Amino acid sequence: MFSTTAIGIDLGTANILVYTKSEGIILNEPSVIAVNTNSNQVLAIGYEAQAMLGKTPPAITVARPLRDGVIADFDLTTALLKTVLEKAIKNGASFRKPNVVICVPSGATSVERLAIKDAVTQCGAKEVFLIDEPIAAAIGAELPINEPIASMVVDIGGGTTEVGIISFGGIVTSATLKLGGDALDEEIVHYVRQNYNILIGIPTAERIKQEIGCAPCELPEESMVTTGRDIVTGLPKSVTITSTEIRECLNESLLQVLATIRRSLENCPPELAGDIVEEGIILTGGGSLLKGMEDWLRTELLVPVNLAPSPLESVAIGTGRATETLHLMKNHK
Repeated sequence: MFSTTAIGIDLGTANILVYTKSEGIILNEPSVIAVNTNSNQVLAIGYEAQAMLGKTPPAITVARPLRDGVIADFDLTTALLKTVLEKAIKNGASFRKPNVVICVPSGATSVERLAIKDAVTQCGAKEVFLIDEPIAAAIGAELPINEPIASMVVDIGGGTTEVGIISFGGIVTSATLKLGGDALDEEIVHYVRQNYNILIGIPTAERIKQEIGCAPCELPEESMVTTGRDIVTGLPKSVTITSTEIRECLNESLLQVLATIRRSLENCPPELAGDIVEEGIILTGGGSLLKGMEDWLRTELLVPVNLAPSPLESVAIGTGRATETLHLMKNHK
């Protein structure tokens, strides 16, 4: 039996998650869609579509319709959302024309916010409410955001890095860096091409990042064999890459993340700065799982740095929990 309910959606550059109060996270899939360009038929989404990347004939387009945390292709994003909600219902969710709370980057423009709202509305939502990503991440990380103390969260997602200092339920200061896990993958692709004359795909680069990628700190050296296409001969070729190489490759991008966090700390009111020294910084998002990230930031910033309980799901959980305060969100809509 269908009923009007409230759901939370984390519309991320890398992954899309759907959360309901009764069942928790009911769907967690990559933000990838495969479409037949001749018939405009959606062939696959999520993991199924991701497995098709770089392997399809010309008539099939496999795309990630979100870039830097916002919509890059409106039609594909709408198609992705519709299919995601249909899939969520098949997974056991019972809703029709739900109220939807969806997260947006804190630095998103009014046009970008309106585009996200319109896309969700076209998928059959009754009402759509937007919540800033740092607040959603903080709620999901179980930080006391409504108390008069500073809660600082750094969400390193696929397309953006969000830094927010929150107190009394609102953002005191925030910063959005259009750099996340996707940019790190592209750095690895570029590095392997420049140094080994080998072309690798983004999925391969992500595996390298997950297995031997690390922050700029001292860790035991690791290595892995990766295979790509030799630029000179055009034939498949395998090479061994070390974690030291990947650390140097990612260094410049990670320093940008560090600079963004420092800038937010510099803009923090003095009364709240003491709270951050005591309570520290909470890391969320897939980028926070990079080896050595906590220790490196702790050393550079001289404040406690810890991972959220569920770093990959914090934003989705926070977005979903925000559905419990829809009456307050309606008053401030």
